[in-house]
Amino acid sequence: MRTTLSLDDDVAAQLRKYQQDRKLSFKSALNEALRVGLAQARHGPTGRRKRYRVRPVNLGRCLLPSLDNIADVLALVEGEDHK
Repeated sequence: MRTTLSLDDDVAAQLRKYQQDRKLSFKSALNEALRVGLAQARHGPTGRRKRYRVRPVNLGRCLLPSLDNIADVLALVEGEDHK
């Protein structure tokens, strides 16, 4: 397929470097880069990421009897006279 393609300057520079490093033609370098980029965009990154872990922390018991009624909680925290 023939098409006209406008590349940003930074993308063109990266593609030229990719082409030179692998000793490829412009067409081959562009097709290879597009295949890799499209596969990654479609399936996500291929490299494994470090697993993120959340460590639980015991915060102790709740100091309020119930959090179901916010008016009761505010009255307890702020005092009955606070409005």
